Amino acid sequence: MKQYNCIIIEDEPLAAELLEEYVSQVNFVHLLAVCNDAIQALEFMRTEKVDLIFLDIHLPKLKGLDFLASLKNPPSVIITTAYNEYAIQGYEYNVIDYLLKPIDFGRFIKAINKLKNINSPEQAMPSVLAEEPERPFIFVNADKKRVKVYLDEIVYLEGDREYVKIVTRENSIRTKMQISKADSLTVKGNFIRVHRSFIVASKEIVSYSATDIEVKGKSIPIGRSYKELVLTTLNSLA
Repeated sequence: MKQYNCIIIEDEPLAAELLEEYVSQVNFVHLLAVCNDAIQALEFMRTEKVDLIFLDIHLPKLKGLDFLASLKNPPSVIITTAYNEYAIQGYEYNVIDYLLKPIDFGRFIKAINKLKNINSPEQAMPSVLAEEPERPFIFVNADKKRVKVYLDEIVYLEGDREYVKIVTRENSIRTKMQISKADSLTVKGNFIRVHRSFIVASKEIVSYSATDIEVKGKSIPIGRSYKELVLTTLNSLA
């Protein structure tokens, strides 16, 4: 079976870790490196053969599509982003697929299948899983360790300057991270940014009003600048 060497170009730690976990579940894709920006990726690709790039669009220093345009003979590319308005522009570069964050594992597998089919269209798609995939999770720094947190156990996240408190069904973890870095978790039906200091899991919401949301016995305020979007999203889930 052909092996594909890939890199991830992603400046959001949570999104990068989720992609790393997904790649580890695929038996014909090998992760070579995770690059925080496109400049680092360019340096890496000068000495290493890369077959596939998972490419974020909003990157520091050099934007993802500008990086892609600079490549003379680009490898296969799967775009990963929280913004769907760049889909048409991305496909102008013949990208394989366009994944919206936070990326569902099943959707990720569909994108990987396209890679396999493009390179071997006459072959039937073999099983892509090395083993049963784990539930999506992230690792965060806490108490001088890297602690695993399953995404489906998170109730809400609370920002406090340079720290975030991650409250799960069983406990809470305080990690050094700005809450803006956790924005890649927010999506309709999954997590919702309801306040500049709070992100909540929609499935954990017990009740809500025009001013606050209740999760796990805690009342969380809805920020004025988030109110319209939050209420529209929650009303659509009813």
